[in-house]
Parts: sequence; structure tokens; C-alpha cells
Amino acid sequence: MSMHGGKVHIYSVLAAGVAITAATVMAAGPAMASSTQSGSQATGNSVTSSPAGDPDTTLTFTVNVGALSLTAPATADLGSGDPGTTISGVVTPVVVTDDRALLAASWTATASESDWTTGGATLAETIPAADATYTPGTITTTGTITTAGTPITLANAPAPVVVGSAGVGNNTATWDAGIAVAVPAGAVGGPYTGTLSQSVS
Repeated sequence: MSMHGGKVHIYSVLAAGVAITAATVMAAGPAMASSTQSGSQATGNSVTSSPAGDPDTTLTFTVNVGALSLTAPATADLGSGDPGTTISGVVTPVVVTDDRALLAASWTATASESDWTTGGATLAETIPAADATYTPGTITTTGTITTAGTPITLANAPAPVVVGSAGVGNNTATWDAGIAVAVPAGAVGGPYTGTLSQSVS
């Protein structure tokens, strides 16, 4: 440092300072590099996989399937009436349950009727099944299914009454079965019993 005209010149000091600083950095350089290299090795030892090697897991599960079934009341009273009149009532509810979980579901519900008899079930005490009709009421559904009902004259052999089509997955259909019996004018009085059989397939 020197003084000239009242001014202090510190160029040499600054230069020396720079030299000292540079020397210090250069002296510390190998240690810092060693420390950095050591840190990289430690980090490298803790890595088990790279992003490109992340594992994939295939997951599976099963959707259960069930049965196709129809339910209806065990008994129903259609009421009473005089000979030569029509006695009518409702069997409710009739329910088709399709738990098969199909991609393309369809089904057909059928109905048949035994002859009605009273007393000793003689010919005079019998009203034929064909003297009655079955009319499906309004059909309500759940799930995806298209339904159509068909009124029929009952018989001892089954006939389609409701058809389900274009179904996807599980579905149900519910309706009231309207039964009307045309009682012959010559019918013998008494309580008559018959069996309405319904099924789905």
C-alpha cells in the first residue's frame, strides 16, 4: 500500500487478496471434489431402480353371476260371482329376477293353469282352464331390459306372457297378473280351486 497525493493505493493488496482467495479455492478444490464424489456414490448406492424401470402390477377381480328366477304369491283370492258372470282378480306381484350378469340377456316368462274344481271334482264341478284369461299389467323394470307383455287365454300347457330382450347385466321386471274367469251359466256353486303355474327361462 502507498500514498500518493493523499490517496491510498490498495491495488497490490487486492491483487494479493485475489491470489490468496484463488489459492484457497484451488487448495480446497480436491477436497470439495472428493466430498462431492463421495456424496454421489452414497446417493447412487441408495437408488434401487430408475424411473424407466418402475414395476407394473396386473390387477384382477371377478364379477359374480347368479340365477334367473320368477317369484309370485303362494295364494290369491279372485273373489266371487254368480254363474254366467266373470270373476276377476289380480295376482301381485309377479317378479322376474335376472342375476346372470349377461352381456346380451333375454328371457321368457310363461303361464299355465289347471282346471278349476269344486266338491268331488266331477265334470259338472269343473271349470276348464280355457274359460280364463291372463293379462300382464304394467311392467316396471330395473337395469337394462326391454319387456313386452301378451294377454293369453289360459290352458293346461304353458304360453308366453312376458318377454324380456336386449338386456345388459342384471335386471328385474315386475307386473300384476290379471286373471279373469268366465263362469259358465251352468256352473255348480262352491269354492273352486286351480293352480296357476308360472316360470321363466
